[in-house]
Formats: sequence, C-alpha cells, structure tokens
Amino acid sequence: MKSAVETLNPTRVRLSIEVPFEELKDSLDAAYKKINQQVTVKGFRKGKIPNRVIDQRFGRGAVLEEAVNDALPKFYTEAVNEGELNPLGQPEVDITELKDGELLAFTAEVDIRPSIEIPDYSGIEVEVDAVTVSDEDVEKAVEDLRGRFASTNPVERAAEDGDVVTIDLEAKVDGEVLEDGVAEGVSYTIGSGELLEGIDDAVKGLEAGGEATFTSQLKGGSAEGKDAEVTVKVTAVAARELPELDDDFAQMASEFDTLEELRADSRKRLENMKQYDQATQAQERVLDKLIELVEVPIPENLLADEVKTRKHNLEHHQLGQMGIDLAKYLEIQGKTEEEFDQETSEQAVKGIKTQFILDELVNKEKLNVNQEELTEHLMRRAQSSGMSPDQFAQAVVEGGQVPMLVGEVARGKALAVVVEAATVKDTNGELVELDDDEDETAETVEADAAAEGESAEDEAPKDAVEAK
Repeated sequence: MKSAVETLNPTRVRLSIEVPFEELKDSLDAAYKKINQQVTVKGFRKGKIPNRVIDQRFGRGAVLEEAVNDALPKFYTEAVNEGELNPLGQPEVDITELKDGELLAFTAEVDIRPSIEIPDYSGIEVEVDAVTVSDEDVEKAVEDLRGRFASTNPVERAAEDGDVVTIDLEAKVDGEVLEDGVAEGVSYTIGSGELLEGIDDAVKGLEAGGEATFTSQLKGGSAEGKDAEVTVKVTAVAARELPELDDDFAQMASEFDTLEELRADSRKRLENMKQYDQATQAQERVLDKLIELVEVPIPENLLADEVKTRKHNLEHHQLGQMGIDLAKYLEIQGKTEEEFDQETSEQAVKGIKTQFILDELVNKEKLNVNQEELTEHLMRRAQSSGMSPDQFAQAVVEGGQVPMLVGEVARGKALAVVVEAATVKDTNGELVELDDDEDETAETVEADAAAEGESAEDEAPKDAVEAK
C-alpha cells in the first residue's frame, strides 16, 4: 500500500491511497464467503457455491463492492498511522480507481487535530476575590441553622411577616377557573417568595377564614406567563418560634457544646467554601489567560457538531426536564435566537480550544493518570450524577466512556500545572497559595469549559468508512 498526505488547511487533510489488488485477497475471500451464506443457487448446497458461479449469477461488481467496503477501514487506518495523524470524526471517502485484478485507489478527507505550540505560560498573572468572612456572614449562617429548627404554633390573630399560613388558592384567566388553577391546604411562609408575586401583601392582615383577591402573572401550568385573578383564602395562621441562641441550641443543632464553638465552626466552614470558590475562580481565570496565549485553529465540522450537540442536550434534556421549549427559554432569558446561536458557538469554541490546549499540555508535560486518580474522579462524577459508584462505573464501561474519564483527569492535572506556575493574587494584593485539592478543582473547571466536547471528536467507527 502507498499513501500520501495533502494538507488542505491546518485542520483538514486529504489522504491518497493506492492498494495493489493482491492485498485485497482476504477481503475478497470474506466477500465470497458472506455472499455464499446469503444466497441460494439450485444445484449447490448453501455455503458451497463456487466463486465463478457467484460472479456469473450475481456479478463480479457486487463481490468487489463488498470486498472494498470491508477493506477500506483497514487501509485508511494504516494510512492514518503512517502519516502520524490525529483524525477527528468520520472521513469522506471517494473511490478514484478500481481495476479488477490490478489496483484500488481512493482518497479520504478528514479533519485532524491542529498542531499547537504551547508558549511559556509561567508569566500568567490573575486576580481573584479575597477570602473574607465577616461577623455578619457568621451570624447569618447561624440564623439559617436556627431557622431549620423553628417550630410553629397556631395563633388566633392576623397573619404577619414570617408566619406560616395554610391557604386555598383559585386562579382565573379571562373569568374562567383554570383546571390546574385550584389548590387546597397549601402551606406558605409569608415573605419566602416561593409562590406568586403579590401573595404576601394579599395574606398579611388576614385571620383564619379571611380571603383576598389579587392579580399575578402565573409562573407555571397551562396558563404560564398570563395574568390571572387569584383568590386566596387563609384557613390557618401559625407563628414560627425560633429556639433561643444559647448553648442548649448548639448542643441540639450540632456536635458542639457551646454557641461560641458553633459560631467558630460556622466561620471555618464559610472560609473553606470561599477558599474553594477562590480556587475555582483562579482556575477559570488562568485557563482564560492560557487560551488567549495559544493560537488554536478550529475544525469547521467539529465546531458544527459541537454546537449541534450542545443545542440538542439543552433542548431535549435540560429544558425537557423543566417542561419548557427553546422558544420559552429564550423569552425567559431575554435573548433572540441569533444571540443564543452566537453564545452557543462561542461556548463551543472555548470548549474545543480548552480540550486541544490541555491535551497538548498532557503530552508536553508527560502527565499520566493512575488507577487511584481515576477511581477518585469516578467517585466524584458518580456523586454529582446522583448514581452509586458501582452504577456509574458500569454505565461508563458499557458506554465505552473510560477514555473520556481518563482524559478529564489528565486535562485537570495539566491545568493544575499551569495554575501552579501562574501568579495568583487576591484583591488585597496578597499572593494566594492554593491547597492540595488543586487537581480536583481543575478537573471541575476543565470539565465545565469543555463540556460535551468528547462526543464530537470520536474517530470514525469501522463501518463508517465506506465507498461513496
């Protein structure tokens, strides 16, 4: 076999391949055998029809077509390996010459990973938010915890802010009661903002048995987005009683003996959360700076596939679970379809660039992924997906997604290397030292930036490389 590579642009090549006919022998034998098992000829047992009879009855062209389609993936793969190419997606194959007994010649156009030069990234500098936890932050955290231990007691008075009321609702649009616009026995905390706009003002001042009517735009249901006339009837009023902020509360709500110990733990938890947020912010900003430094040509077909995949996942998974379509989503977001398409394309470009750059860094820095790192990553992914580790691992193996997980871990490690070399300061001008969870945070940042990028890059399956 002979092959030559012609570069069409930085992300696409044309392979020209010539195969001596004798190298098709195995595929020709397989073609005759396959046809033998599929047809019957009077006077011959099934599977025992001579090749010459198959040629006479069904045509030599049918045999050649079967043999060529069987052989193309093998010779295409050999040419890719010989040219040391990294193909993306399926090739476009064209048979240019097929001389029975002499020669098979074909071309294959395919997108490839572009050659990327990683410049010195040690000079990257980024600024992140400072980690500050105020006394007010601590008190709010303690108050939130206190609220979870609140009790309610029925009262015979008008409803006030913070009370829990039991209400019946009836919504009308254009004077007609909606089929899904009636609800009874709904528990609502005044001021929580969890129901309809305007309901707080309507129920405040009402005692049990009182009712009021107000107008509000419906947030869901059959008349979502329409203005409705809502009648609310209060059937019960209960006051929320918060436990006293003392050592007894600390012992009831936590493992601590004193309120001061509880406050100190709340402060530490808030500091840890803000440190994690700070690390994530550092990763994101370093990644953005790195992308600015590297010139990355984007394969057009890969970009189109990535945009299509992102739109499909949004429409059929995320929005489907929310019960809305793309048009409604755009209305809620206040975006036109053109703005949405532009934003999706920009996100896809960033995802592809991220993956290409970090993969190149993995090679440059000779980074490897060990079993322990892969297992830890799998556990985190399982937790975020709501599946058990065993279920997630089984799904990954059955779906052939292990290489994808390995790639995520490796790219996370590559980004961590860049962050370690960068200068990170907070808004107070202080140098920031990131903790030992840097790799884990980097995996999350990389996965967010390059989300869904793997599927668009898969190499062509064997049966996709056929003559056209």
